[in-house]
Amino acid sequence: MAILRPRNTVTPEDEEGGNSGATGLPAAIGTSMTGSEVTAWRREKRAELLAMRERLSSHERDSAAKIIGRKLDHLYASLTPATIGLYWPIKHEPGLLSWGRALTRSADVRLCLPVVVAPRSPLEYWRWVPGDSMQTGFWNIPRPAHRDVVVPDLILAPLVGFDRANYRLGYGGGYFDRTLAVLPKRPVVVGIGYAFSALPTIFPQPHDVALDVILTEQPDDTPQPEQPV
Repeated sequence: MAILRPRNTVTPEDEEGGNSGATGLPAAIGTSMTGSEVTAWRREKRAELLAMRERLSSHERDSAAKIIGRKLDHLYASLTPATIGLYWPIKHEPGLLSWGRALTRSADVRLCLPVVVAPRSPLEYWRWVPGDSMQTGFWNIPRPAHRDVVVPDLILAPLVGFDRANYRLGYGGGYFDRTLAVLPKRPVVVGIGYAFSALPTIFPQPHDVALDVILTEQPDDTPQPEQPV
């Protein structure tokens, strides 16, 4: 397996101007924002980005998923993970289940899906074989009918927004952060989203966990693996 490029780092002070608008930052950013102010700002940005996703056509979503899938082919060839954690797309996320299905036809790889087993608890990843029977789970998201818990080597984490330091703005439930905190071995975590979801910063808090790489439909974010380990 290979390691990825070191993450870039960015702080609010790195951004020019400190104005709202194109940057999406509050007019007075500084480092004095309270936790409740960060929460309110994230709620506003989340709503804006989800509204932008809703306006995408099915063709635009499908095209983005295909481009991201090609980048994942490159990443898989470099890392050759044995078990990949996918996700069942909701709320107009890029759909990558077809990519996973195709991969199983050409590579010896296991797939799994995240399952909410209890509110505000870490996710479990249950093994998924395309064609398996499914049940309706939390948020009405399909999950495998049979519980077969596995630990993925590579996780695809859908995101609402992201910043240059690879911090993820999700739906606000904290499930991915809790999950990464308790896994026995840190997997490679790949954020999946749309290029318009980029933010200068999400104002990361102590509980936030930076991802290893972010993939979008833009051509300039293909990960470059480094030395094998």
